Amino acid sequence: MAPIARLVEETERRVDQWGGGVAGCPSGGARAPRIYTRTGDGGFSSTFTGERRPKDDRVFEALGTTDELSSAIGLAGEFGAEKGHGFVEQLHKVQCMLQDVGSNIATPLSSAREAHLKRTAFSEKPVLELEQWIDSYSEQLPPLRAFILPSGGKSSAALHFSRAVCRRAERCVVPLVQAGEADPNVAKYLNRLSDYLFVLARYAAMKEGKEEKIYIKPEQ
Repeated sequence: MAPIARLVEETERRVDQWGGGVAGCPSGGARAPRIYTRTGDGGFSSTFTGERRPKDDRVFEALGTTDELSSAIGLAGEFGAEKGHGFVEQLHKVQCMLQDVGSNIATPLSSAREAHLKRTAFSEKPVLELEQWIDSYSEQLPPLRAFILPSGGKSSAALHFSRAVCRRAERCVVPLVQAGEADPNVAKYLNRLSDYLFVLARYAAMKEGKEEKIYIKPEQ
Protein backbone atom coordinates (compact mmCIF):
# COMPACT_ATOMS: atom_id res chain seq x y z
CA MET A 1 0.00 0.00 0.00
CA ALA A 2 1.39 3.38 -0.95
CA PRO A 3 2.07 5.90 1.84
CA ILE A 4 -0.56 8.54 2.61
CA ALA A 5 1.32 11.42 1.04
CA ARG A 6 1.89 9.51 -2.18
CA LEU A 7 -1.74 8.47 -2.39
CA VAL A 8 -2.89 12.05 -2.00
CA GLU A 9 -0.55 13.38 -4.66
CA GLU A 10 0.00 10.32 -6.86
CA THR A 11 -1.96 11.77 -9.74
CA GLU A 12 0.05 15.00 -9.59
CA ARG A 13 3.40 13.23 -9.48
CA ARG A 14 2.67 10.64 -12.13
CA VAL A 15 4.23 12.57 -15.00
CA ASP A 16 6.81 14.86 -13.44
CA GLN A 17 8.19 12.49 -10.78
CA TRP A 18 10.60 10.97 -13.25
CA GLY A 19 10.90 13.89 -15.63
CA GLY A 20 8.45 12.41 -18.14
CA GLY A 21 9.85 8.86 -17.99
CA VAL A 22 7.96 5.73 -17.16
CA ALA A 23 7.50 5.36 -13.39
CA GLY A 24 10.32 3.27 -12.00
CA CYS A 25 12.22 3.40 -15.32
CA PRO A 26 13.22 7.04 -15.92
CA SER A 27 14.39 8.10 -19.33
CA GLY A 28 17.81 9.72 -19.53
CA GLY A 29 19.21 8.00 -16.45
CA ALA A 30 18.07 7.68 -12.84
CA ARG A 31 17.01 10.83 -11.07
CA ALA A 32 15.78 11.31 -7.53
CA PRO A 33 12.04 12.12 -7.43
CA ARG A 34 11.19 15.70 -6.53
CA ILE A 35 9.57 16.34 -3.16
CA TYR A 36 7.63 19.38 -4.37
CA THR A 37 5.13 19.43 -7.23
CA ARG A 38 3.85 23.04 -7.13
CA THR A 39 0.41 21.70 -8.01
CA GLY A 40 -0.99 22.61 -4.60
CA ASP A 41 0.07 26.24 -4.60
CA GLY A 42 -3.45 27.35 -5.46
CA GLY A 43 -4.93 25.76 -2.35
CA PHE A 44 -6.13 22.54 -3.97
CA SER A 45 -4.86 18.96 -3.83
CA SER A 46 -5.84 15.62 -5.33
CA THR A 47 -7.46 12.57 -3.80
CA PHE A 48 -6.28 9.13 -4.87
CA THR A 49 -9.26 9.01 -7.24
CA GLY A 50 -8.00 12.12 -9.03
CA GLU A 51 -10.48 14.64 -7.65
CA ARG A 52 -9.21 18.17 -7.06
CA ARG A 53 -10.48 19.44 -3.72
CA PRO A 54 -9.66 22.45 -1.52
CA LYS A 55 -6.94 21.71 1.00
CA ASP A 56 -9.35 22.45 3.84
CA ASP A 57 -11.69 19.70 2.61
CA ARG A 58 -12.59 17.25 5.36
CA VAL A 59 -10.80 14.46 3.49
CA PHE A 60 -7.48 16.29 3.81
CA GLU A 61 -8.25 17.31 7.39
CA ALA A 62 -8.71 13.64 8.27
CA LEU A 63 -5.56 12.71 6.35
CA GLY A 64 -3.50 15.37 8.09
CA THR A 65 -4.72 14.35 11.52
CA THR A 66 -3.96 10.70 10.79
CA ASP A 67 -0.45 11.71 9.75
CA GLU A 68 -0.10 13.72 12.97
CA LEU A 69 -1.24 10.67 14.92
CA SER A 70 1.40 8.48 13.30
CA SER A 71 4.05 11.07 14.16
CA ALA A 72 2.92 11.19 17.79
CA ILE A 73 3.02 7.39 17.99
CA GLY A 74 6.47 7.43 16.45
CA LEU A 75 7.67 9.71 19.24
CA ALA A 76 6.06 7.47 21.86
CA GLY A 77 7.77 4.49 20.23
CA GLU A 78 11.18 6.17 20.52
CA PHE A 79 10.64 6.81 24.22
CA GLY A 80 9.47 3.23 24.63
CA ALA A 81 12.51 1.88 22.80
CA GLU A 82 14.81 3.78 25.16
CA LYS A 83 13.19 1.89 28.04
CA GLY A 84 13.31 -1.46 26.26
CA HIS A 85 9.54 -1.91 26.08
CA GLY A 86 8.37 -4.89 24.07
CA PHE A 87 5.33 -3.05 22.75
CA VAL A 88 7.45 -0.90 20.42
CA GLU A 89 6.97 -3.40 17.59
CA GLN A 90 3.23 -3.15 18.05
CA LEU A 91 3.44 0.62 17.71
CA HIS A 92 5.38 0.23 14.48
CA LYS A 93 2.66 -2.08 13.17
CA VAL A 94 0.06 0.51 14.17
CA GLN A 95 1.92 3.16 12.18
CA CYS A 96 1.84 0.86 9.16
CA MET A 97 -1.89 0.34 9.62
CA LEU A 98 -2.38 4.11 9.79
CA GLN A 99 -0.87 4.30 6.32
CA ASP A 100 -3.67 1.99 5.20
CA VAL A 101 -6.19 4.12 7.10
CA GLY A 102 -4.94 7.12 5.16
CA SER A 103 -5.18 5.22 1.91
CA ASN A 104 -8.84 4.55 2.55
CA ILE A 105 -9.53 8.15 3.56
CA ALA A 106 -7.77 9.44 0.43
CA THR A 107 -10.10 7.34 -1.73
CA PRO A 108 -13.62 8.83 -1.45
CA LEU A 109 -16.07 6.07 -2.24
CA SER A 110 -18.24 8.45 -4.27
CA SER A 111 -15.55 8.70 -6.96
CA ALA A 112 -13.67 5.42 -6.47
CA ARG A 113 -13.43 2.85 -9.22
CA GLU A 114 -13.05 -0.88 -8.63
CA ALA A 115 -9.26 -0.67 -9.02
CA HIS A 116 -9.12 2.01 -6.31
CA LEU A 117 -11.28 -0.02 -3.96
CA LYS A 118 -9.11 -3.12 -4.32
CA ARG A 119 -5.98 -1.16 -3.35
CA THR A 120 -7.43 0.75 -0.42
CA ALA A 121 -9.95 -1.61 1.22
CA PHE A 122 -9.77 -1.74 5.03
CA SER A 123 -10.96 -4.88 6.81
CA GLU A 124 -12.11 -5.59 10.35
CA LYS A 125 -9.10 -7.79 11.10
CA PRO A 126 -6.88 -4.96 12.47
CA VAL A 127 -9.74 -3.91 14.77
CA LEU A 128 -9.94 -7.38 16.26
CA GLU A 129 -6.17 -7.47 16.73
CA LEU A 130 -6.28 -4.23 18.72
CA GLU A 131 -8.99 -5.69 20.93
CA GLN A 132 -6.75 -8.68 21.67
CA TRP A 133 -3.88 -6.38 22.60
CA ILE A 134 -6.15 -4.29 24.82
CA ASP A 135 -7.41 -7.35 26.69
CA SER A 136 -3.87 -8.67 27.15
CA TYR A 137 -2.54 -5.47 28.73
CA SER A 138 -5.71 -4.78 30.73
CA GLU A 139 -5.35 -8.13 32.53
CA GLN A 140 -1.95 -7.01 33.83
CA LEU A 141 -3.02 -3.60 35.14
CA PRO A 142 -4.32 -2.61 38.56
CA PRO A 143 -7.99 -1.60 38.70
CA LEU A 144 -8.83 1.92 37.54
CA ARG A 145 -10.27 3.76 40.54
CA ALA A 146 -9.80 7.42 39.60
CA PHE A 147 -9.49 9.70 36.58
CA ILE A 148 -5.88 9.51 35.38
CA LEU A 149 -4.10 12.59 34.08
CA PRO A 150 -1.55 12.26 31.27
CA SER A 151 1.58 11.40 33.27
CA GLY A 152 3.61 8.37 34.34
CA GLY A 153 6.95 9.11 32.69
CA LYS A 154 7.91 10.05 29.15
CA SER A 155 6.70 6.85 27.50
CA SER A 156 3.34 7.00 29.23
CA ALA A 157 2.82 10.73 28.68
CA ALA A 158 3.67 10.40 24.98
CA LEU A 159 1.17 7.56 24.64
CA HIS A 160 -1.49 9.68 26.35
CA PHE A 161 -0.74 12.48 23.89
CA SER A 162 -1.07 9.99 21.02
CA ARG A 163 -4.42 8.90 22.46
CA ALA A 164 -5.69 12.49 22.42
CA VAL A 165 -4.62 12.96 18.79
CA CYS A 166 -6.26 9.64 17.96
CA ARG A 167 -9.57 10.86 19.35
CA ARG A 168 -9.33 13.90 17.11
CA ALA A 169 -8.55 11.72 14.10
CA GLU A 170 -11.64 9.67 14.88
CA ARG A 171 -13.76 12.83 15.07
CA CYS A 172 -12.45 13.82 11.62
CA VAL A 173 -13.19 10.42 10.10
CA VAL A 174 -16.70 9.88 11.49
CA PRO A 175 -18.33 12.47 9.16
CA LEU A 176 -16.67 10.80 6.17
CA VAL A 177 -18.04 7.42 7.22
CA GLN A 178 -21.49 8.87 7.83
CA ALA A 179 -21.41 10.43 4.36
CA GLY A 180 -20.51 7.07 2.84
CA GLU A 181 -17.05 8.27 1.75
CA ALA A 182 -14.89 6.03 3.97
CA ASP A 183 -15.08 2.47 5.28
CA PRO A 184 -16.74 2.14 8.72
CA ASN A 185 -13.86 -0.12 9.80
CA VAL A 186 -11.55 2.90 9.63
CA ALA A 187 -13.55 4.70 12.31
CA LYS A 188 -13.74 1.50 14.36
CA TYR A 189 -9.98 1.09 14.14
CA LEU A 190 -9.33 4.62 15.40
CA ASN A 191 -11.82 4.11 18.21
CA ARG A 192 -10.10 0.93 19.40
CA LEU A 193 -6.68 2.48 18.86
CA SER A 194 -7.42 5.26 21.34
CA ASP A 195 -8.39 2.63 23.92
CA TYR A 196 -5.23 0.67 23.15
CA LEU A 197 -3.05 3.76 23.60
CA PHE A 198 -4.71 4.53 26.94
CA VAL A 199 -4.16 1.02 28.26
CA LEU A 200 -0.61 1.01 26.91
CA ALA A 201 0.15 4.32 28.62
CA ARG A 202 -0.89 2.81 31.95
CA TYR A 203 1.14 -0.31 31.23
CA ALA A 204 4.26 1.72 30.41
CA ALA A 205 3.95 3.66 33.67
CA MET A 206 3.57 0.43 35.63
CA LYS A 207 6.56 -1.26 33.98
CA GLU A 208 8.75 1.78 34.56
CA GLY A 209 7.62 2.18 38.17
CA LYS A 210 6.30 5.68 37.46
CA GLU A 211 3.43 7.24 39.37
CA GLU A 212 0.20 7.94 37.51
CA LYS A 213 -1.15 11.30 38.59
CA ILE A 214 -4.87 11.32 39.31
CA TYR A 215 -7.44 14.06 39.13
CA ILE A 216 -8.04 15.84 42.43
CA LYS A 217 -10.81 18.39 42.49
CA PRO A 218 -9.29 21.78 43.35
CA GLU A 219 -10.64 23.54 46.40
CA GLN A 220 -12.91 26.43 45.45
